[in-house]
Amino acid sequence: MEHRALDLSLDAARLTAQLVDFPSVSGDEKPLADAIERALRDLPHLTVDRDGDAVVARTRLGRAERVVLAGHIDTVPIADNVPSRLEAGGSGGAGDTGGGVLWGCGTSDMKSGVAVQLRVAATVPAPNRDLTFVFYDHEEVAAELNGLKRLVERHPDWLAGDFAVLLEPTDGKIEGGCQGSLRVLVKTTGRRAHSARSWLGDNAIHKAAPVLDRLAGYVPRQVEIDGLRYREGLNAVRIDGGHATNVIPDFCTVTVNFRFAPDRSEEEALAHVREVFDGFEMVLTDSAPGALPGLSHPAAAAFVDAIGVEVAPKDAWTDVARFSALGVPAVNYGPGDPKLAHTREEHVRVDAVLAAEERLRAWLTD
Repeated sequence: MEHRALDLSLDAARLTAQLVDFPSVSGDEKPLADAIERALRDLPHLTVDRDGDAVVARTRLGRAERVVLAGHIDTVPIADNVPSRLEAGGSGGAGDTGGGVLWGCGTSDMKSGVAVQLRVAATVPAPNRDLTFVFYDHEEVAAELNGLKRLVERHPDWLAGDFAVLLEPTDGKIEGGCQGSLRVLVKTTGRRAHSARSWLGDNAIHKAAPVLDRLAGYVPRQVEIDGLRYREGLNAVRIDGGHATNVIPDFCTVTVNFRFAPDRSEEEALAHVREVFDGFEMVLTDSAPGALPGLSHPAAAAFVDAIGVEVAPKDAWTDVARFSALGVPAVNYGPGDPKLAHTREEHVRVDAVLAAEERLRAWLTD
């Protein structure tokens, strides 16, 4: 069987195109994981380990600090946007990528970030900090399948470090930490009846009105952590209830999502939501912790100084939370635009990919 190879001598933009042309929808990452493993094993300065379709490579230079660079290799389903397509924006000459735009599934989320990782792995054999490169599977699907979660559970020693950078799309900004997220079901009950004789029933949907009133009047908290302002949000995201258009409903469920600042634990966040909906039946359906930005850590501060771009809070949940749970401060930094993730029109600016590659290389060699 012929094995497709990755060419790590390409710059990060051209390597992004090669990665996009290597389809890896969640669940079908093996061919790409195989190619990444083969390419990394050809680099004598790295040791390489693998678990399923997650590949981890490390330098062992005895440096005072170890930095983890991590990224997922899977994408959402392809939407007629593979193979990649380059719109040249430079001179237009053969091989020119200057100022162009690369289109295709995963260009933003996050094969451009993975390409930057691979380029650093290939071109920085003697970094000023020891490096761990993590390429993991199943990020775009259910959390229990997440390859980084699996590594945390099976091989936490592979992920040890002083600081981590998750190359998720941030449009070239540094985004510190991440929000936590939980979802609850707020339930009301009533009594069924024919809608023509509604006085014989008790309408559970009407009884959910106070739930919506509390949400409409809720004032979300804002909190500053490490100089970053995190905004919380408590919102109804779904309502279910009723049986038929001529039946008074005897149940109603409001699904509520709480996005909370990383200074709250999951337990504190849940206690707050219980307080908001005091008097109602409430069931927790899922929960994920936030991650503190950790920008006061020396390694994080050095990263911010070296990269020299805007620093903002991460107004979402990302896998930096898994590093935070291991005691590793982490930030998000990648060349893609998160607003383009998962869209049919997904693309990335070539100059943004090249800039991310050069900034990381400068930080690790200066």
